[in-house]
Amino acid sequence: MQVSRRKALLATTAAVSASALWRPLSAWATPSTLTTPAYVEVATAQGRVRGGHSRGALAFKGIPYAGAVTGAARFKEAPPPQHWSGVRDALLLGPPSLQGPGTTYGENEPAGSENCLVLNVWTPAVNDGRRRPVMVYSHGGGYVSGSGGSRDEDGARLAATYDVVVVTTNHRLGLLGYLYLGELGGEQYASSGNAGMLDIVAALRWVKTNIEAFGGDPENVMIWGESGGGFKVGTLLAMPAAQGLFNKACIESGAALRRVPKEAATEAARRVLQALDIGTHELHKLADVPGQRFIDLQLQADRGAGPLARPSGLKRTDPVLGPVVDGSVLPRQPFDPDAPPTAASVPLIVGYNHDEATFFFSGQPEIFHLDDAALRSRAQQALSADADRVLSTYKRSHPHASAAEIFIAVATALQFGNDSITLAERKAAQPAPVYAYRYDYPSNTPIAGTDWTMRACHSCEIAVMSYNYDMRSPRANGPDAAEVSRKMSSLWASFARTGTPSAEGVPQWPRYELENRSTMIIDAQCRVTEDPDRRIRQMWESLRL
Repeated sequence: MQVSRRKALLATTAAVSASALWRPLSAWATPSTLTTPAYVEVATAQGRVRGGHSRGALAFKGIPYAGAVTGAARFKEAPPPQHWSGVRDALLLGPPSLQGPGTTYGENEPAGSENCLVLNVWTPAVNDGRRRPVMVYSHGGGYVSGSGGSRDEDGARLAATYDVVVVTTNHRLGLLGYLYLGELGGEQYASSGNAGMLDIVAALRWVKTNIEAFGGDPENVMIWGESGGGFKVGTLLAMPAAQGLFNKACIESGAALRRVPKEAATEAARRVLQALDIGTHELHKLADVPGQRFIDLQLQADRGAGPLARPSGLKRTDPVLGPVVDGSVLPRQPFDPDAPPTAASVPLIVGYNHDEATFFFSGQPEIFHLDDAALRSRAQQALSADADRVLSTYKRSHPHASAAEIFIAVATALQFGNDSITLAERKAAQPAPVYAYRYDYPSNTPIAGTDWTMRACHSCEIAVMSYNYDMRSPRANGPDAAEVSRKMSSLWASFARTGTPSAEGVPQWPRYELENRSTMIIDAQCRVTEDPDRRIRQMWESLRL
């Protein structure tokens, strides 16, 4: 079995509820992101909307970009948005997609809904004749949770500081967004396995049509996202329907190379139908199933039970639920065996965080007390015959690292680092540049029961990248957070503007090429390193079959 297919194995015992480490956002002194007077009106193709002021920018929230997707419209491409008369308030967040409890973090965010196809816009000014770069963000949470309303990713400060327009979207998640019925239900369900991705495409079409009225340039659009949002960006790069709707892309901690094969997706759909007591010849009954029933099946899967238990025929790196390689909406695997031709002209930033895995193991303090014997035991379970070589390579490269530090480093490579490097390698073969980074700035939030902090963990860069270091998020609370946030947000905004990332006080960022593998290390003092941890990279590369 390929080591590159085992990235989840070291995390199989990790607490899925790692987010429980974070105190509720109400426990942190957090600046309000609510819109306030004086209110501003903008005309869209569907009708007028009223927004307000927020943290130096104008904010328009909860704007519908597509129509209803309930009842008979479930599992199908969303219809166009309806028109309205008068002026529609766009002052509060709209509903996120239906999902499990405690997985959205927006201020005054409403309950989840199937009809969640709304977006938020932050802009420095409207109707001023300016055409600013547009940054369209896809939220994290895999393909099952999250929303575009999280305070960490609020776009006001980014828009106001860098004279850009920021857009975030809500879109269908989980079974409601990715239950593949194309092989069972025929043409009317042909796109069902990618309904959630087609929602994002619909949002990008809305941007193309309407963003100029909000001060944006519809011909200069960057898509970017973290974790699950990065997965979505990688998928969009391989979708013909998304071509021409964006010009640049950025994948943060989400460089998965593959999506769900349609054979495995069909097997999962059969299991779901059986659990719902619906025959393959009576798919019309799906319209009447309560939405919460689908969420309950997803929550069972979180416990390793129910019909979404891992289907046969999947590679280790294939997700169980998510976009489906159906041969049409998603014609091929996004970055396997190479970069998709649809991405050839799109400049890309891709990278990961130095200590991603601390987030996923933060609920297991014993991990951070591992000794050499326990490390070797866990490595042998996950890596079998390759364990000794992997551990010896890490120890030679980092002779002063503790057993726990090596464990976190190996788990980070398997979960995120290796795929980020591979994706950069494959993208480097195309004409448009790819820029690689590693985020090293540590969070100083302690991990209960240990002498560790979260370090540069998964998701700790979100508030930093969005220039929201002042949100007092536990993910961005070190002494140099303001400076790191200024540099990273400036790099991202300049990339959105020109396709070349640059920032004051940051060295020139070369494109990633196989000859030198230049990688930007993002920290209080940013630096460019050629082929970081070269010996370790070569070791993982040699273990790919």
